[in-house]
Amino acid sequence: MLAGYAVRVEQSRGRRYPEPKHPYRNDFERDRDRIIHARAFRRLQSKTQVFTRRYSDHFRSRLTHTIEVAQIARTIAAQLGLNVDLVEALALVHDIGHPPFGHSGEKVLDAAMRERGFFFDHNLHALRIVEDFELRYAAFRGLNLTFEVREGIIKHSRDYDAARFPELREYLLDQRPPLEAQLIDMADEIAYNTADLDDGYEARLLTLENIRESVPVFERFYQEVEKLYPDAIEKLKFNEAIKRMLNRFADELIRHTQRRIQEAGIGSSDDVRKWPERLVGLSPEVERERSQAKEFLHANLYFSPALAQEKEDAENVISELFNFWMKRPAQLPPSYQEKAGQEPLARVVCDYIAGMTDNYIYEQFDKYCR
Repeated sequence: MLAGYAVRVEQSRGRRYPEPKHPYRNDFERDRDRIIHARAFRRLQSKTQVFTRRYSDHFRSRLTHTIEVAQIARTIAAQLGLNVDLVEALALVHDIGHPPFGHSGEKVLDAAMRERGFFFDHNLHALRIVEDFELRYAAFRGLNLTFEVREGIIKHSRDYDAARFPELREYLLDQRPPLEAQLIDMADEIAYNTADLDDGYEARLLTLENIRESVPVFERFYQEVEKLYPDAIEKLKFNEAIKRMLNRFADELIRHTQRRIQEAGIGSSDDVRKWPERLVGLSPEVERERSQAKEFLHANLYFSPALAQEKEDAENVISELFNFWMKRPAQLPPSYQEKAGQEPLARVVCDYIAGMTDNYIYEQFDKYCR
């Protein structure tokens, strides 16, 4: 049963190119399936989340992170009475625009673009992927996703100023996104704040003692686990504490969002859009706990000296290849050379690099820059 404020598929604003209805899948289910079958989605298996594949094969990739976000988002959406099909599609597509090497790759790609008067934004790049780059259908370019999924791609994690982004005017930039889209950003936060603690601990870059000292919510649950399972090995106690931490964030997200919806008198998806701020969120107490975990990860994992060389190498690879193709565009694949006749060369080079996996960009670097 959908809540009154949920998005209803029968009220969708539809696709850019009208298509006949499917006999047994609704439009949001079809969007989900198109995303899963997209080449850009498959490439996520070889894109960095925090650790590159050269560090270890055991840690989360951008694809496994995406699957975890989808699982968390579906569970919360069902409890809130939201449209689970739309939530799942948005969760699966939310990171499809990320370049190789995670946030390091995004940072250096954006810097290279800004030197040339442009910028890189992974949400806007994701929109370009589903609107143009994916070639699967004879009738149209892209995946021809519904308006609600395309809107959620760009609005799930930030608001865009209509004056600065006139090309996005069709996406109702003066309104809040539906709750289904708002949920994705928080599910993403919950997923990586717990998963990155797990991977950092497994990589032995984070110690149990340091986590317990610096992440109060983890420490509270670890003490609880020690009383329940005094003879369990350290790793299993760690797993139990992480599980409880994730559950606390998810449970409180459900409860606090329900309270905010009720207090605001939200009865329809139009009410959500007109509300002056986002409604999906954590209580102040749990938000502090989440922020403490995130700050700990930034200070001790994301900028760890042990990962510094990996990041430096990644940034160097992207920077050198970007400069190479700017100077020698004839070395781009024919399809990108053709695009360079229609769009600025910097944008074409950026699009090419952003679509690469970690493995493929290393191959290109060895080929052209060694």
